[in-house]
Amino acid sequence: MSLTEIPSGPVGTRGRVTELHDLREQAVRGLSERATEAQHAKGKLTARERIELLLDPDSFREVEQLRRHRATGFGLEAKKPYTDGVITGWGTVEGRTVFVYAHDFRIFGGALGEAHATKIHKIMDMAIAAGAPLVSLNDGAGARIQEGVSALAGYGGIFQRNTKASGVIPQISVMLGPCAGGAAYSPALTDFVFMVRDTSQMFITGPDVVKAVTGEEITQNGLGGADVHAETSGVCHFAYDDEETCIAEVRYLLSLLPQNNREHPPAVMTVDPADRRSEVLLDLVPADGSRPYDMARVIEELVDDGDYLEVHERWARNIICALGRMDGQVVGVVANQPQVLAGVLDIGASEKAARFVQMCDAFNIPIVTFLDVPGFLPGVDQEHGGIIRHGAKLLYAYCNATVPRISLILRKAYGGAYIVMDSQSIGADLTYAWPTNEIAVMGAEGAANVIFRRQIAEAEDPEVLRAHLIKEYKAELMHPYYAAERGLVDDVIDPAETREVLIESLAMLRTKHADLPSRKHGNPPQ
Repeated sequence: MSLTEIPSGPVGTRGRVTELHDLREQAVRGLSERATEAQHAKGKLTARERIELLLDPDSFREVEQLRRHRATGFGLEAKKPYTDGVITGWGTVEGRTVFVYAHDFRIFGGALGEAHATKIHKIMDMAIAAGAPLVSLNDGAGARIQEGVSALAGYGGIFQRNTKASGVIPQISVMLGPCAGGAAYSPALTDFVFMVRDTSQMFITGPDVVKAVTGEEITQNGLGGADVHAETSGVCHFAYDDEETCIAEVRYLLSLLPQNNREHPPAVMTVDPADRRSEVLLDLVPADGSRPYDMARVIEELVDDGDYLEVHERWARNIICALGRMDGQVVGVVANQPQVLAGVLDIGASEKAARFVQMCDAFNIPIVTFLDVPGFLPGVDQEHGGIIRHGAKLLYAYCNATVPRISLILRKAYGGAYIVMDSQSIGADLTYAWPTNEIAVMGAEGAANVIFRRQIAEAEDPEVLRAHLIKEYKAELMHPYYAAERGLVDDVIDPAETREVLIESLAMLRTKHADLPSRKHGNPPQ
């Protein structure tokens, strides 16, 4: 055979490449146009459309696109679509690597089978190894019933990897459809949960089971919709009206987080002067501790350009947890909200703030705490609900945090709540106060009633004596400089200079290093 009779390699290769492109097109297209139309008819995007919104243009690199299941029985052997109902891969968000998996509801309703789970396991392992955030775009009908226990084991592998990645890489769950049964535990293990109103739901048992067991009738959204989890249960951190806005906010959140626990969040240039005075604060916060004001306006005045992202905005609203920037550097803000329940700490507020403090500490985000707290919320419901152990969660989180920590007392800081809210005695690096601060075991009125109960009861005019003793107690123990004189406050500052003081202090603390005792892990209160 002469050389001219040997088939040319490129001709065969070109045919194979054409075949490959056809297969890829088939995988991207999905089972049918009808499935895509049905997804759009529900007001939902397809998995690939969602990935395009999340990642920078043309940055997505898919992994195991041609994977198919190997299951048989119940008609599965005749239905073996490419991707097996989940799209996995990586890309970039603002130029930084992000791993992603997205359930494709058009294929098996996004239900998880063995091959489907294995793809997710692989991309999670890759994210952990590469040290980059993982975003899951959830839109699935739970375990694939036809595959039985193999599907359930797939969830176990996901949960194990969620736990392994916790505090190592940021994990974000975006709920864009149903999430029922055991599937709901994976989002609960991640750092942040996003939901879209009307189209996404999360619950362990659905409305039909609830009705059968308890007799209660409720809709899917009423049981586990975005508003329920954003306002009542606290399962959801962010809720939005549409997928486009939701995914845009995921990108914004990623811009405030580091790639992993070994890095710092990205800094940006800002035109907002570090030494900008905030004269408005002198009038914004009333000196009278009983008058409410909006702490959100204080935060707006102090962060760069008034821009910040509030976490759990609609749950436990008596405390604010937010990510923002000061002089271009990311900070976590924890602040009492006097507009809601006077800013007291209760069970919900303690849990909310504790988880946020832990997240900031895990990802090297300095914590600034603004105090205006009258104490813990009293009541039988709170005590029976475990306010002691829930409040201890916040205390534990602060005591365990090694990132830079600065606290600022705006007005009142009473009792155990003052200690818990990152006081100097539990390890705050710097503690500042405004001249309007009142640090005490309790308010002057309550203190006078306890200390001078007998004198007041025996007085000819109890009210006159009570007023006199309250004034005396305030003068002796609650003047703004009492704590500073005893070294419990590092400085009393002009409110208008707060931004400059905080930025200078954070810059000094940027190289802080602190080691925890050698241990496997602590045993935090539950």
